[in-house]
Amino acid sequence: MIVGYKTYLDLIPNYLDGKEVISSQMMKEVERCRESLDIAEKGKEVALVCGGDPGIYAMAGLVYELAKESGTSCGIEIIAGLAAINSCAARLGAPLMHDFAAVSLSDLLTPWEVIEKRLKAAAAADFVTAIYNPKSKKRTEQIVKTREIFLTCRTPDTPVGIVTAATRENEKIIITTLDKMLESEITMQSTVIIGNSQTYSWNDLMITPRGYADKYNL
Repeated sequence: MIVGYKTYLDLIPNYLDGKEVISSQMMKEVERCRESLDIAEKGKEVALVCGGDPGIYAMAGLVYELAKESGTSCGIEIIAGLAAINSCAARLGAPLMHDFAAVSLSDLLTPWEVIEKRLKAAAAADFVTAIYNPKSKKRTEQIVKTREIFLTCRTPDTPVGIVTAATRENEKIIITTLDKMLESEITMQSTVIIGNSQTYSWNDLMITPRGYADKYNL
């Protein structure tokens, strides 16, 4: 049995052949997890499909929360995937070679005040910062405020990478700067990576030094 969000299931048609499939729309995460646990409790094997890695902004935590709530006895195995931050970093070059943070701008589950506090902390600490869920049709101001926050701690020419639909057919890769990043298209399928004070652009790539040059006089 395979359970998942329809958009994600559409990406893996070859794995669905001959399988019983239950698909649902966006915002049905709780229902999908509960249904998967119910199926497993009846003795069937069920795969709950997520995008990226199930343990990073995905379904693993919710599954465990609901399992704890219901006292389920079924076995749960988390299979690691490739998170957006990894796929996007690989497309951009090597932006994550030093300490980094990841912040989601979606305020559906987290109040904006909390998100803003975390953005300010990441910017002040000079973390390379990956921005998940940067913009949607309804949420347009959060990415504007994010840029304003980082401009208080970074120079306007700080490299910024924007990867949309990483590894998919409609993939789009943009390397720009902090002052110009809002001139580029940013959607819910985008991940935005803002460099730290040492990040630089070279050959249409983003590179964040790890510190080897200073250590070994390269």
